[in-house]
Amino acid sequence: MPSTGLTQTASGADRPRLAPHVRLTFDPARERHVLLTPESVTVLNGTAAAVLGLCDGERTVTDVVAALHGRYDRVDGDEVRLLLDRLAARRCVELRRG
Repeated sequence: MPSTGLTQTASGADRPRLAPHVRLTFDPARERHVLLTPESVTVLNGTAAAVLGLCDGERTVTDVVAALHGRYDRVDGDEVRLLLDRLAARRCVELRRG
């Protein structure tokens, strides 16, 4: 995997949630889930939408990965944390510590 320049900051004990100014919604025109912010629309793939749908501020990152294991054959916890790190860097996701 190519380097993204990000260091992994999301820990298994963090409780991710969407930032207050961000909405996860289904866009029927695109037939995809999107993240809506005041400045942008981010079209998500199915996996990212599944991850973000579980980010309610109550579940830990470990809980999110475990829930995904129940839905998909292969789930890479590092990839889930990387996605959350990238979205946290864009201020779309908040990572509440422990």
